[in-house]
Amino acid sequence: MRRSPGHPRAREKSPYVFEHILVMEQIVGRHLERDESVHHLNGVKDDNRPENLELWVRPQPSGIRAADAVVWAREILARYDDGASGSSNNAQAGD
Repeated sequence: MRRSPGHPRAREKSPYVFEHILVMEQIVGRHLERDESVHHLNGVKDDNRPENLELWVRPQPSGIRAADAVVWAREILARYDDGASGSSNNAQAGD
């Protein structure tokens, strides 16, 4: 963990944020959204190299109406569309 006072994920009493979150935020150039998380590809939780990290988004809630699911899917596509259809969200460059 790294000391990051004022970070959206840091608590007032303990201003620390997990390093993998900070690394992913550097990669994407912004703070992570509430529904985003960082996955360690090799399963080693302290291996925070960019090439070992992948950005994940939580799926839509269960029991969602079909129309709401379509709206949610469009929002996700708009958020992550970089013009490279079919690409994954992992942090590896040059895949």
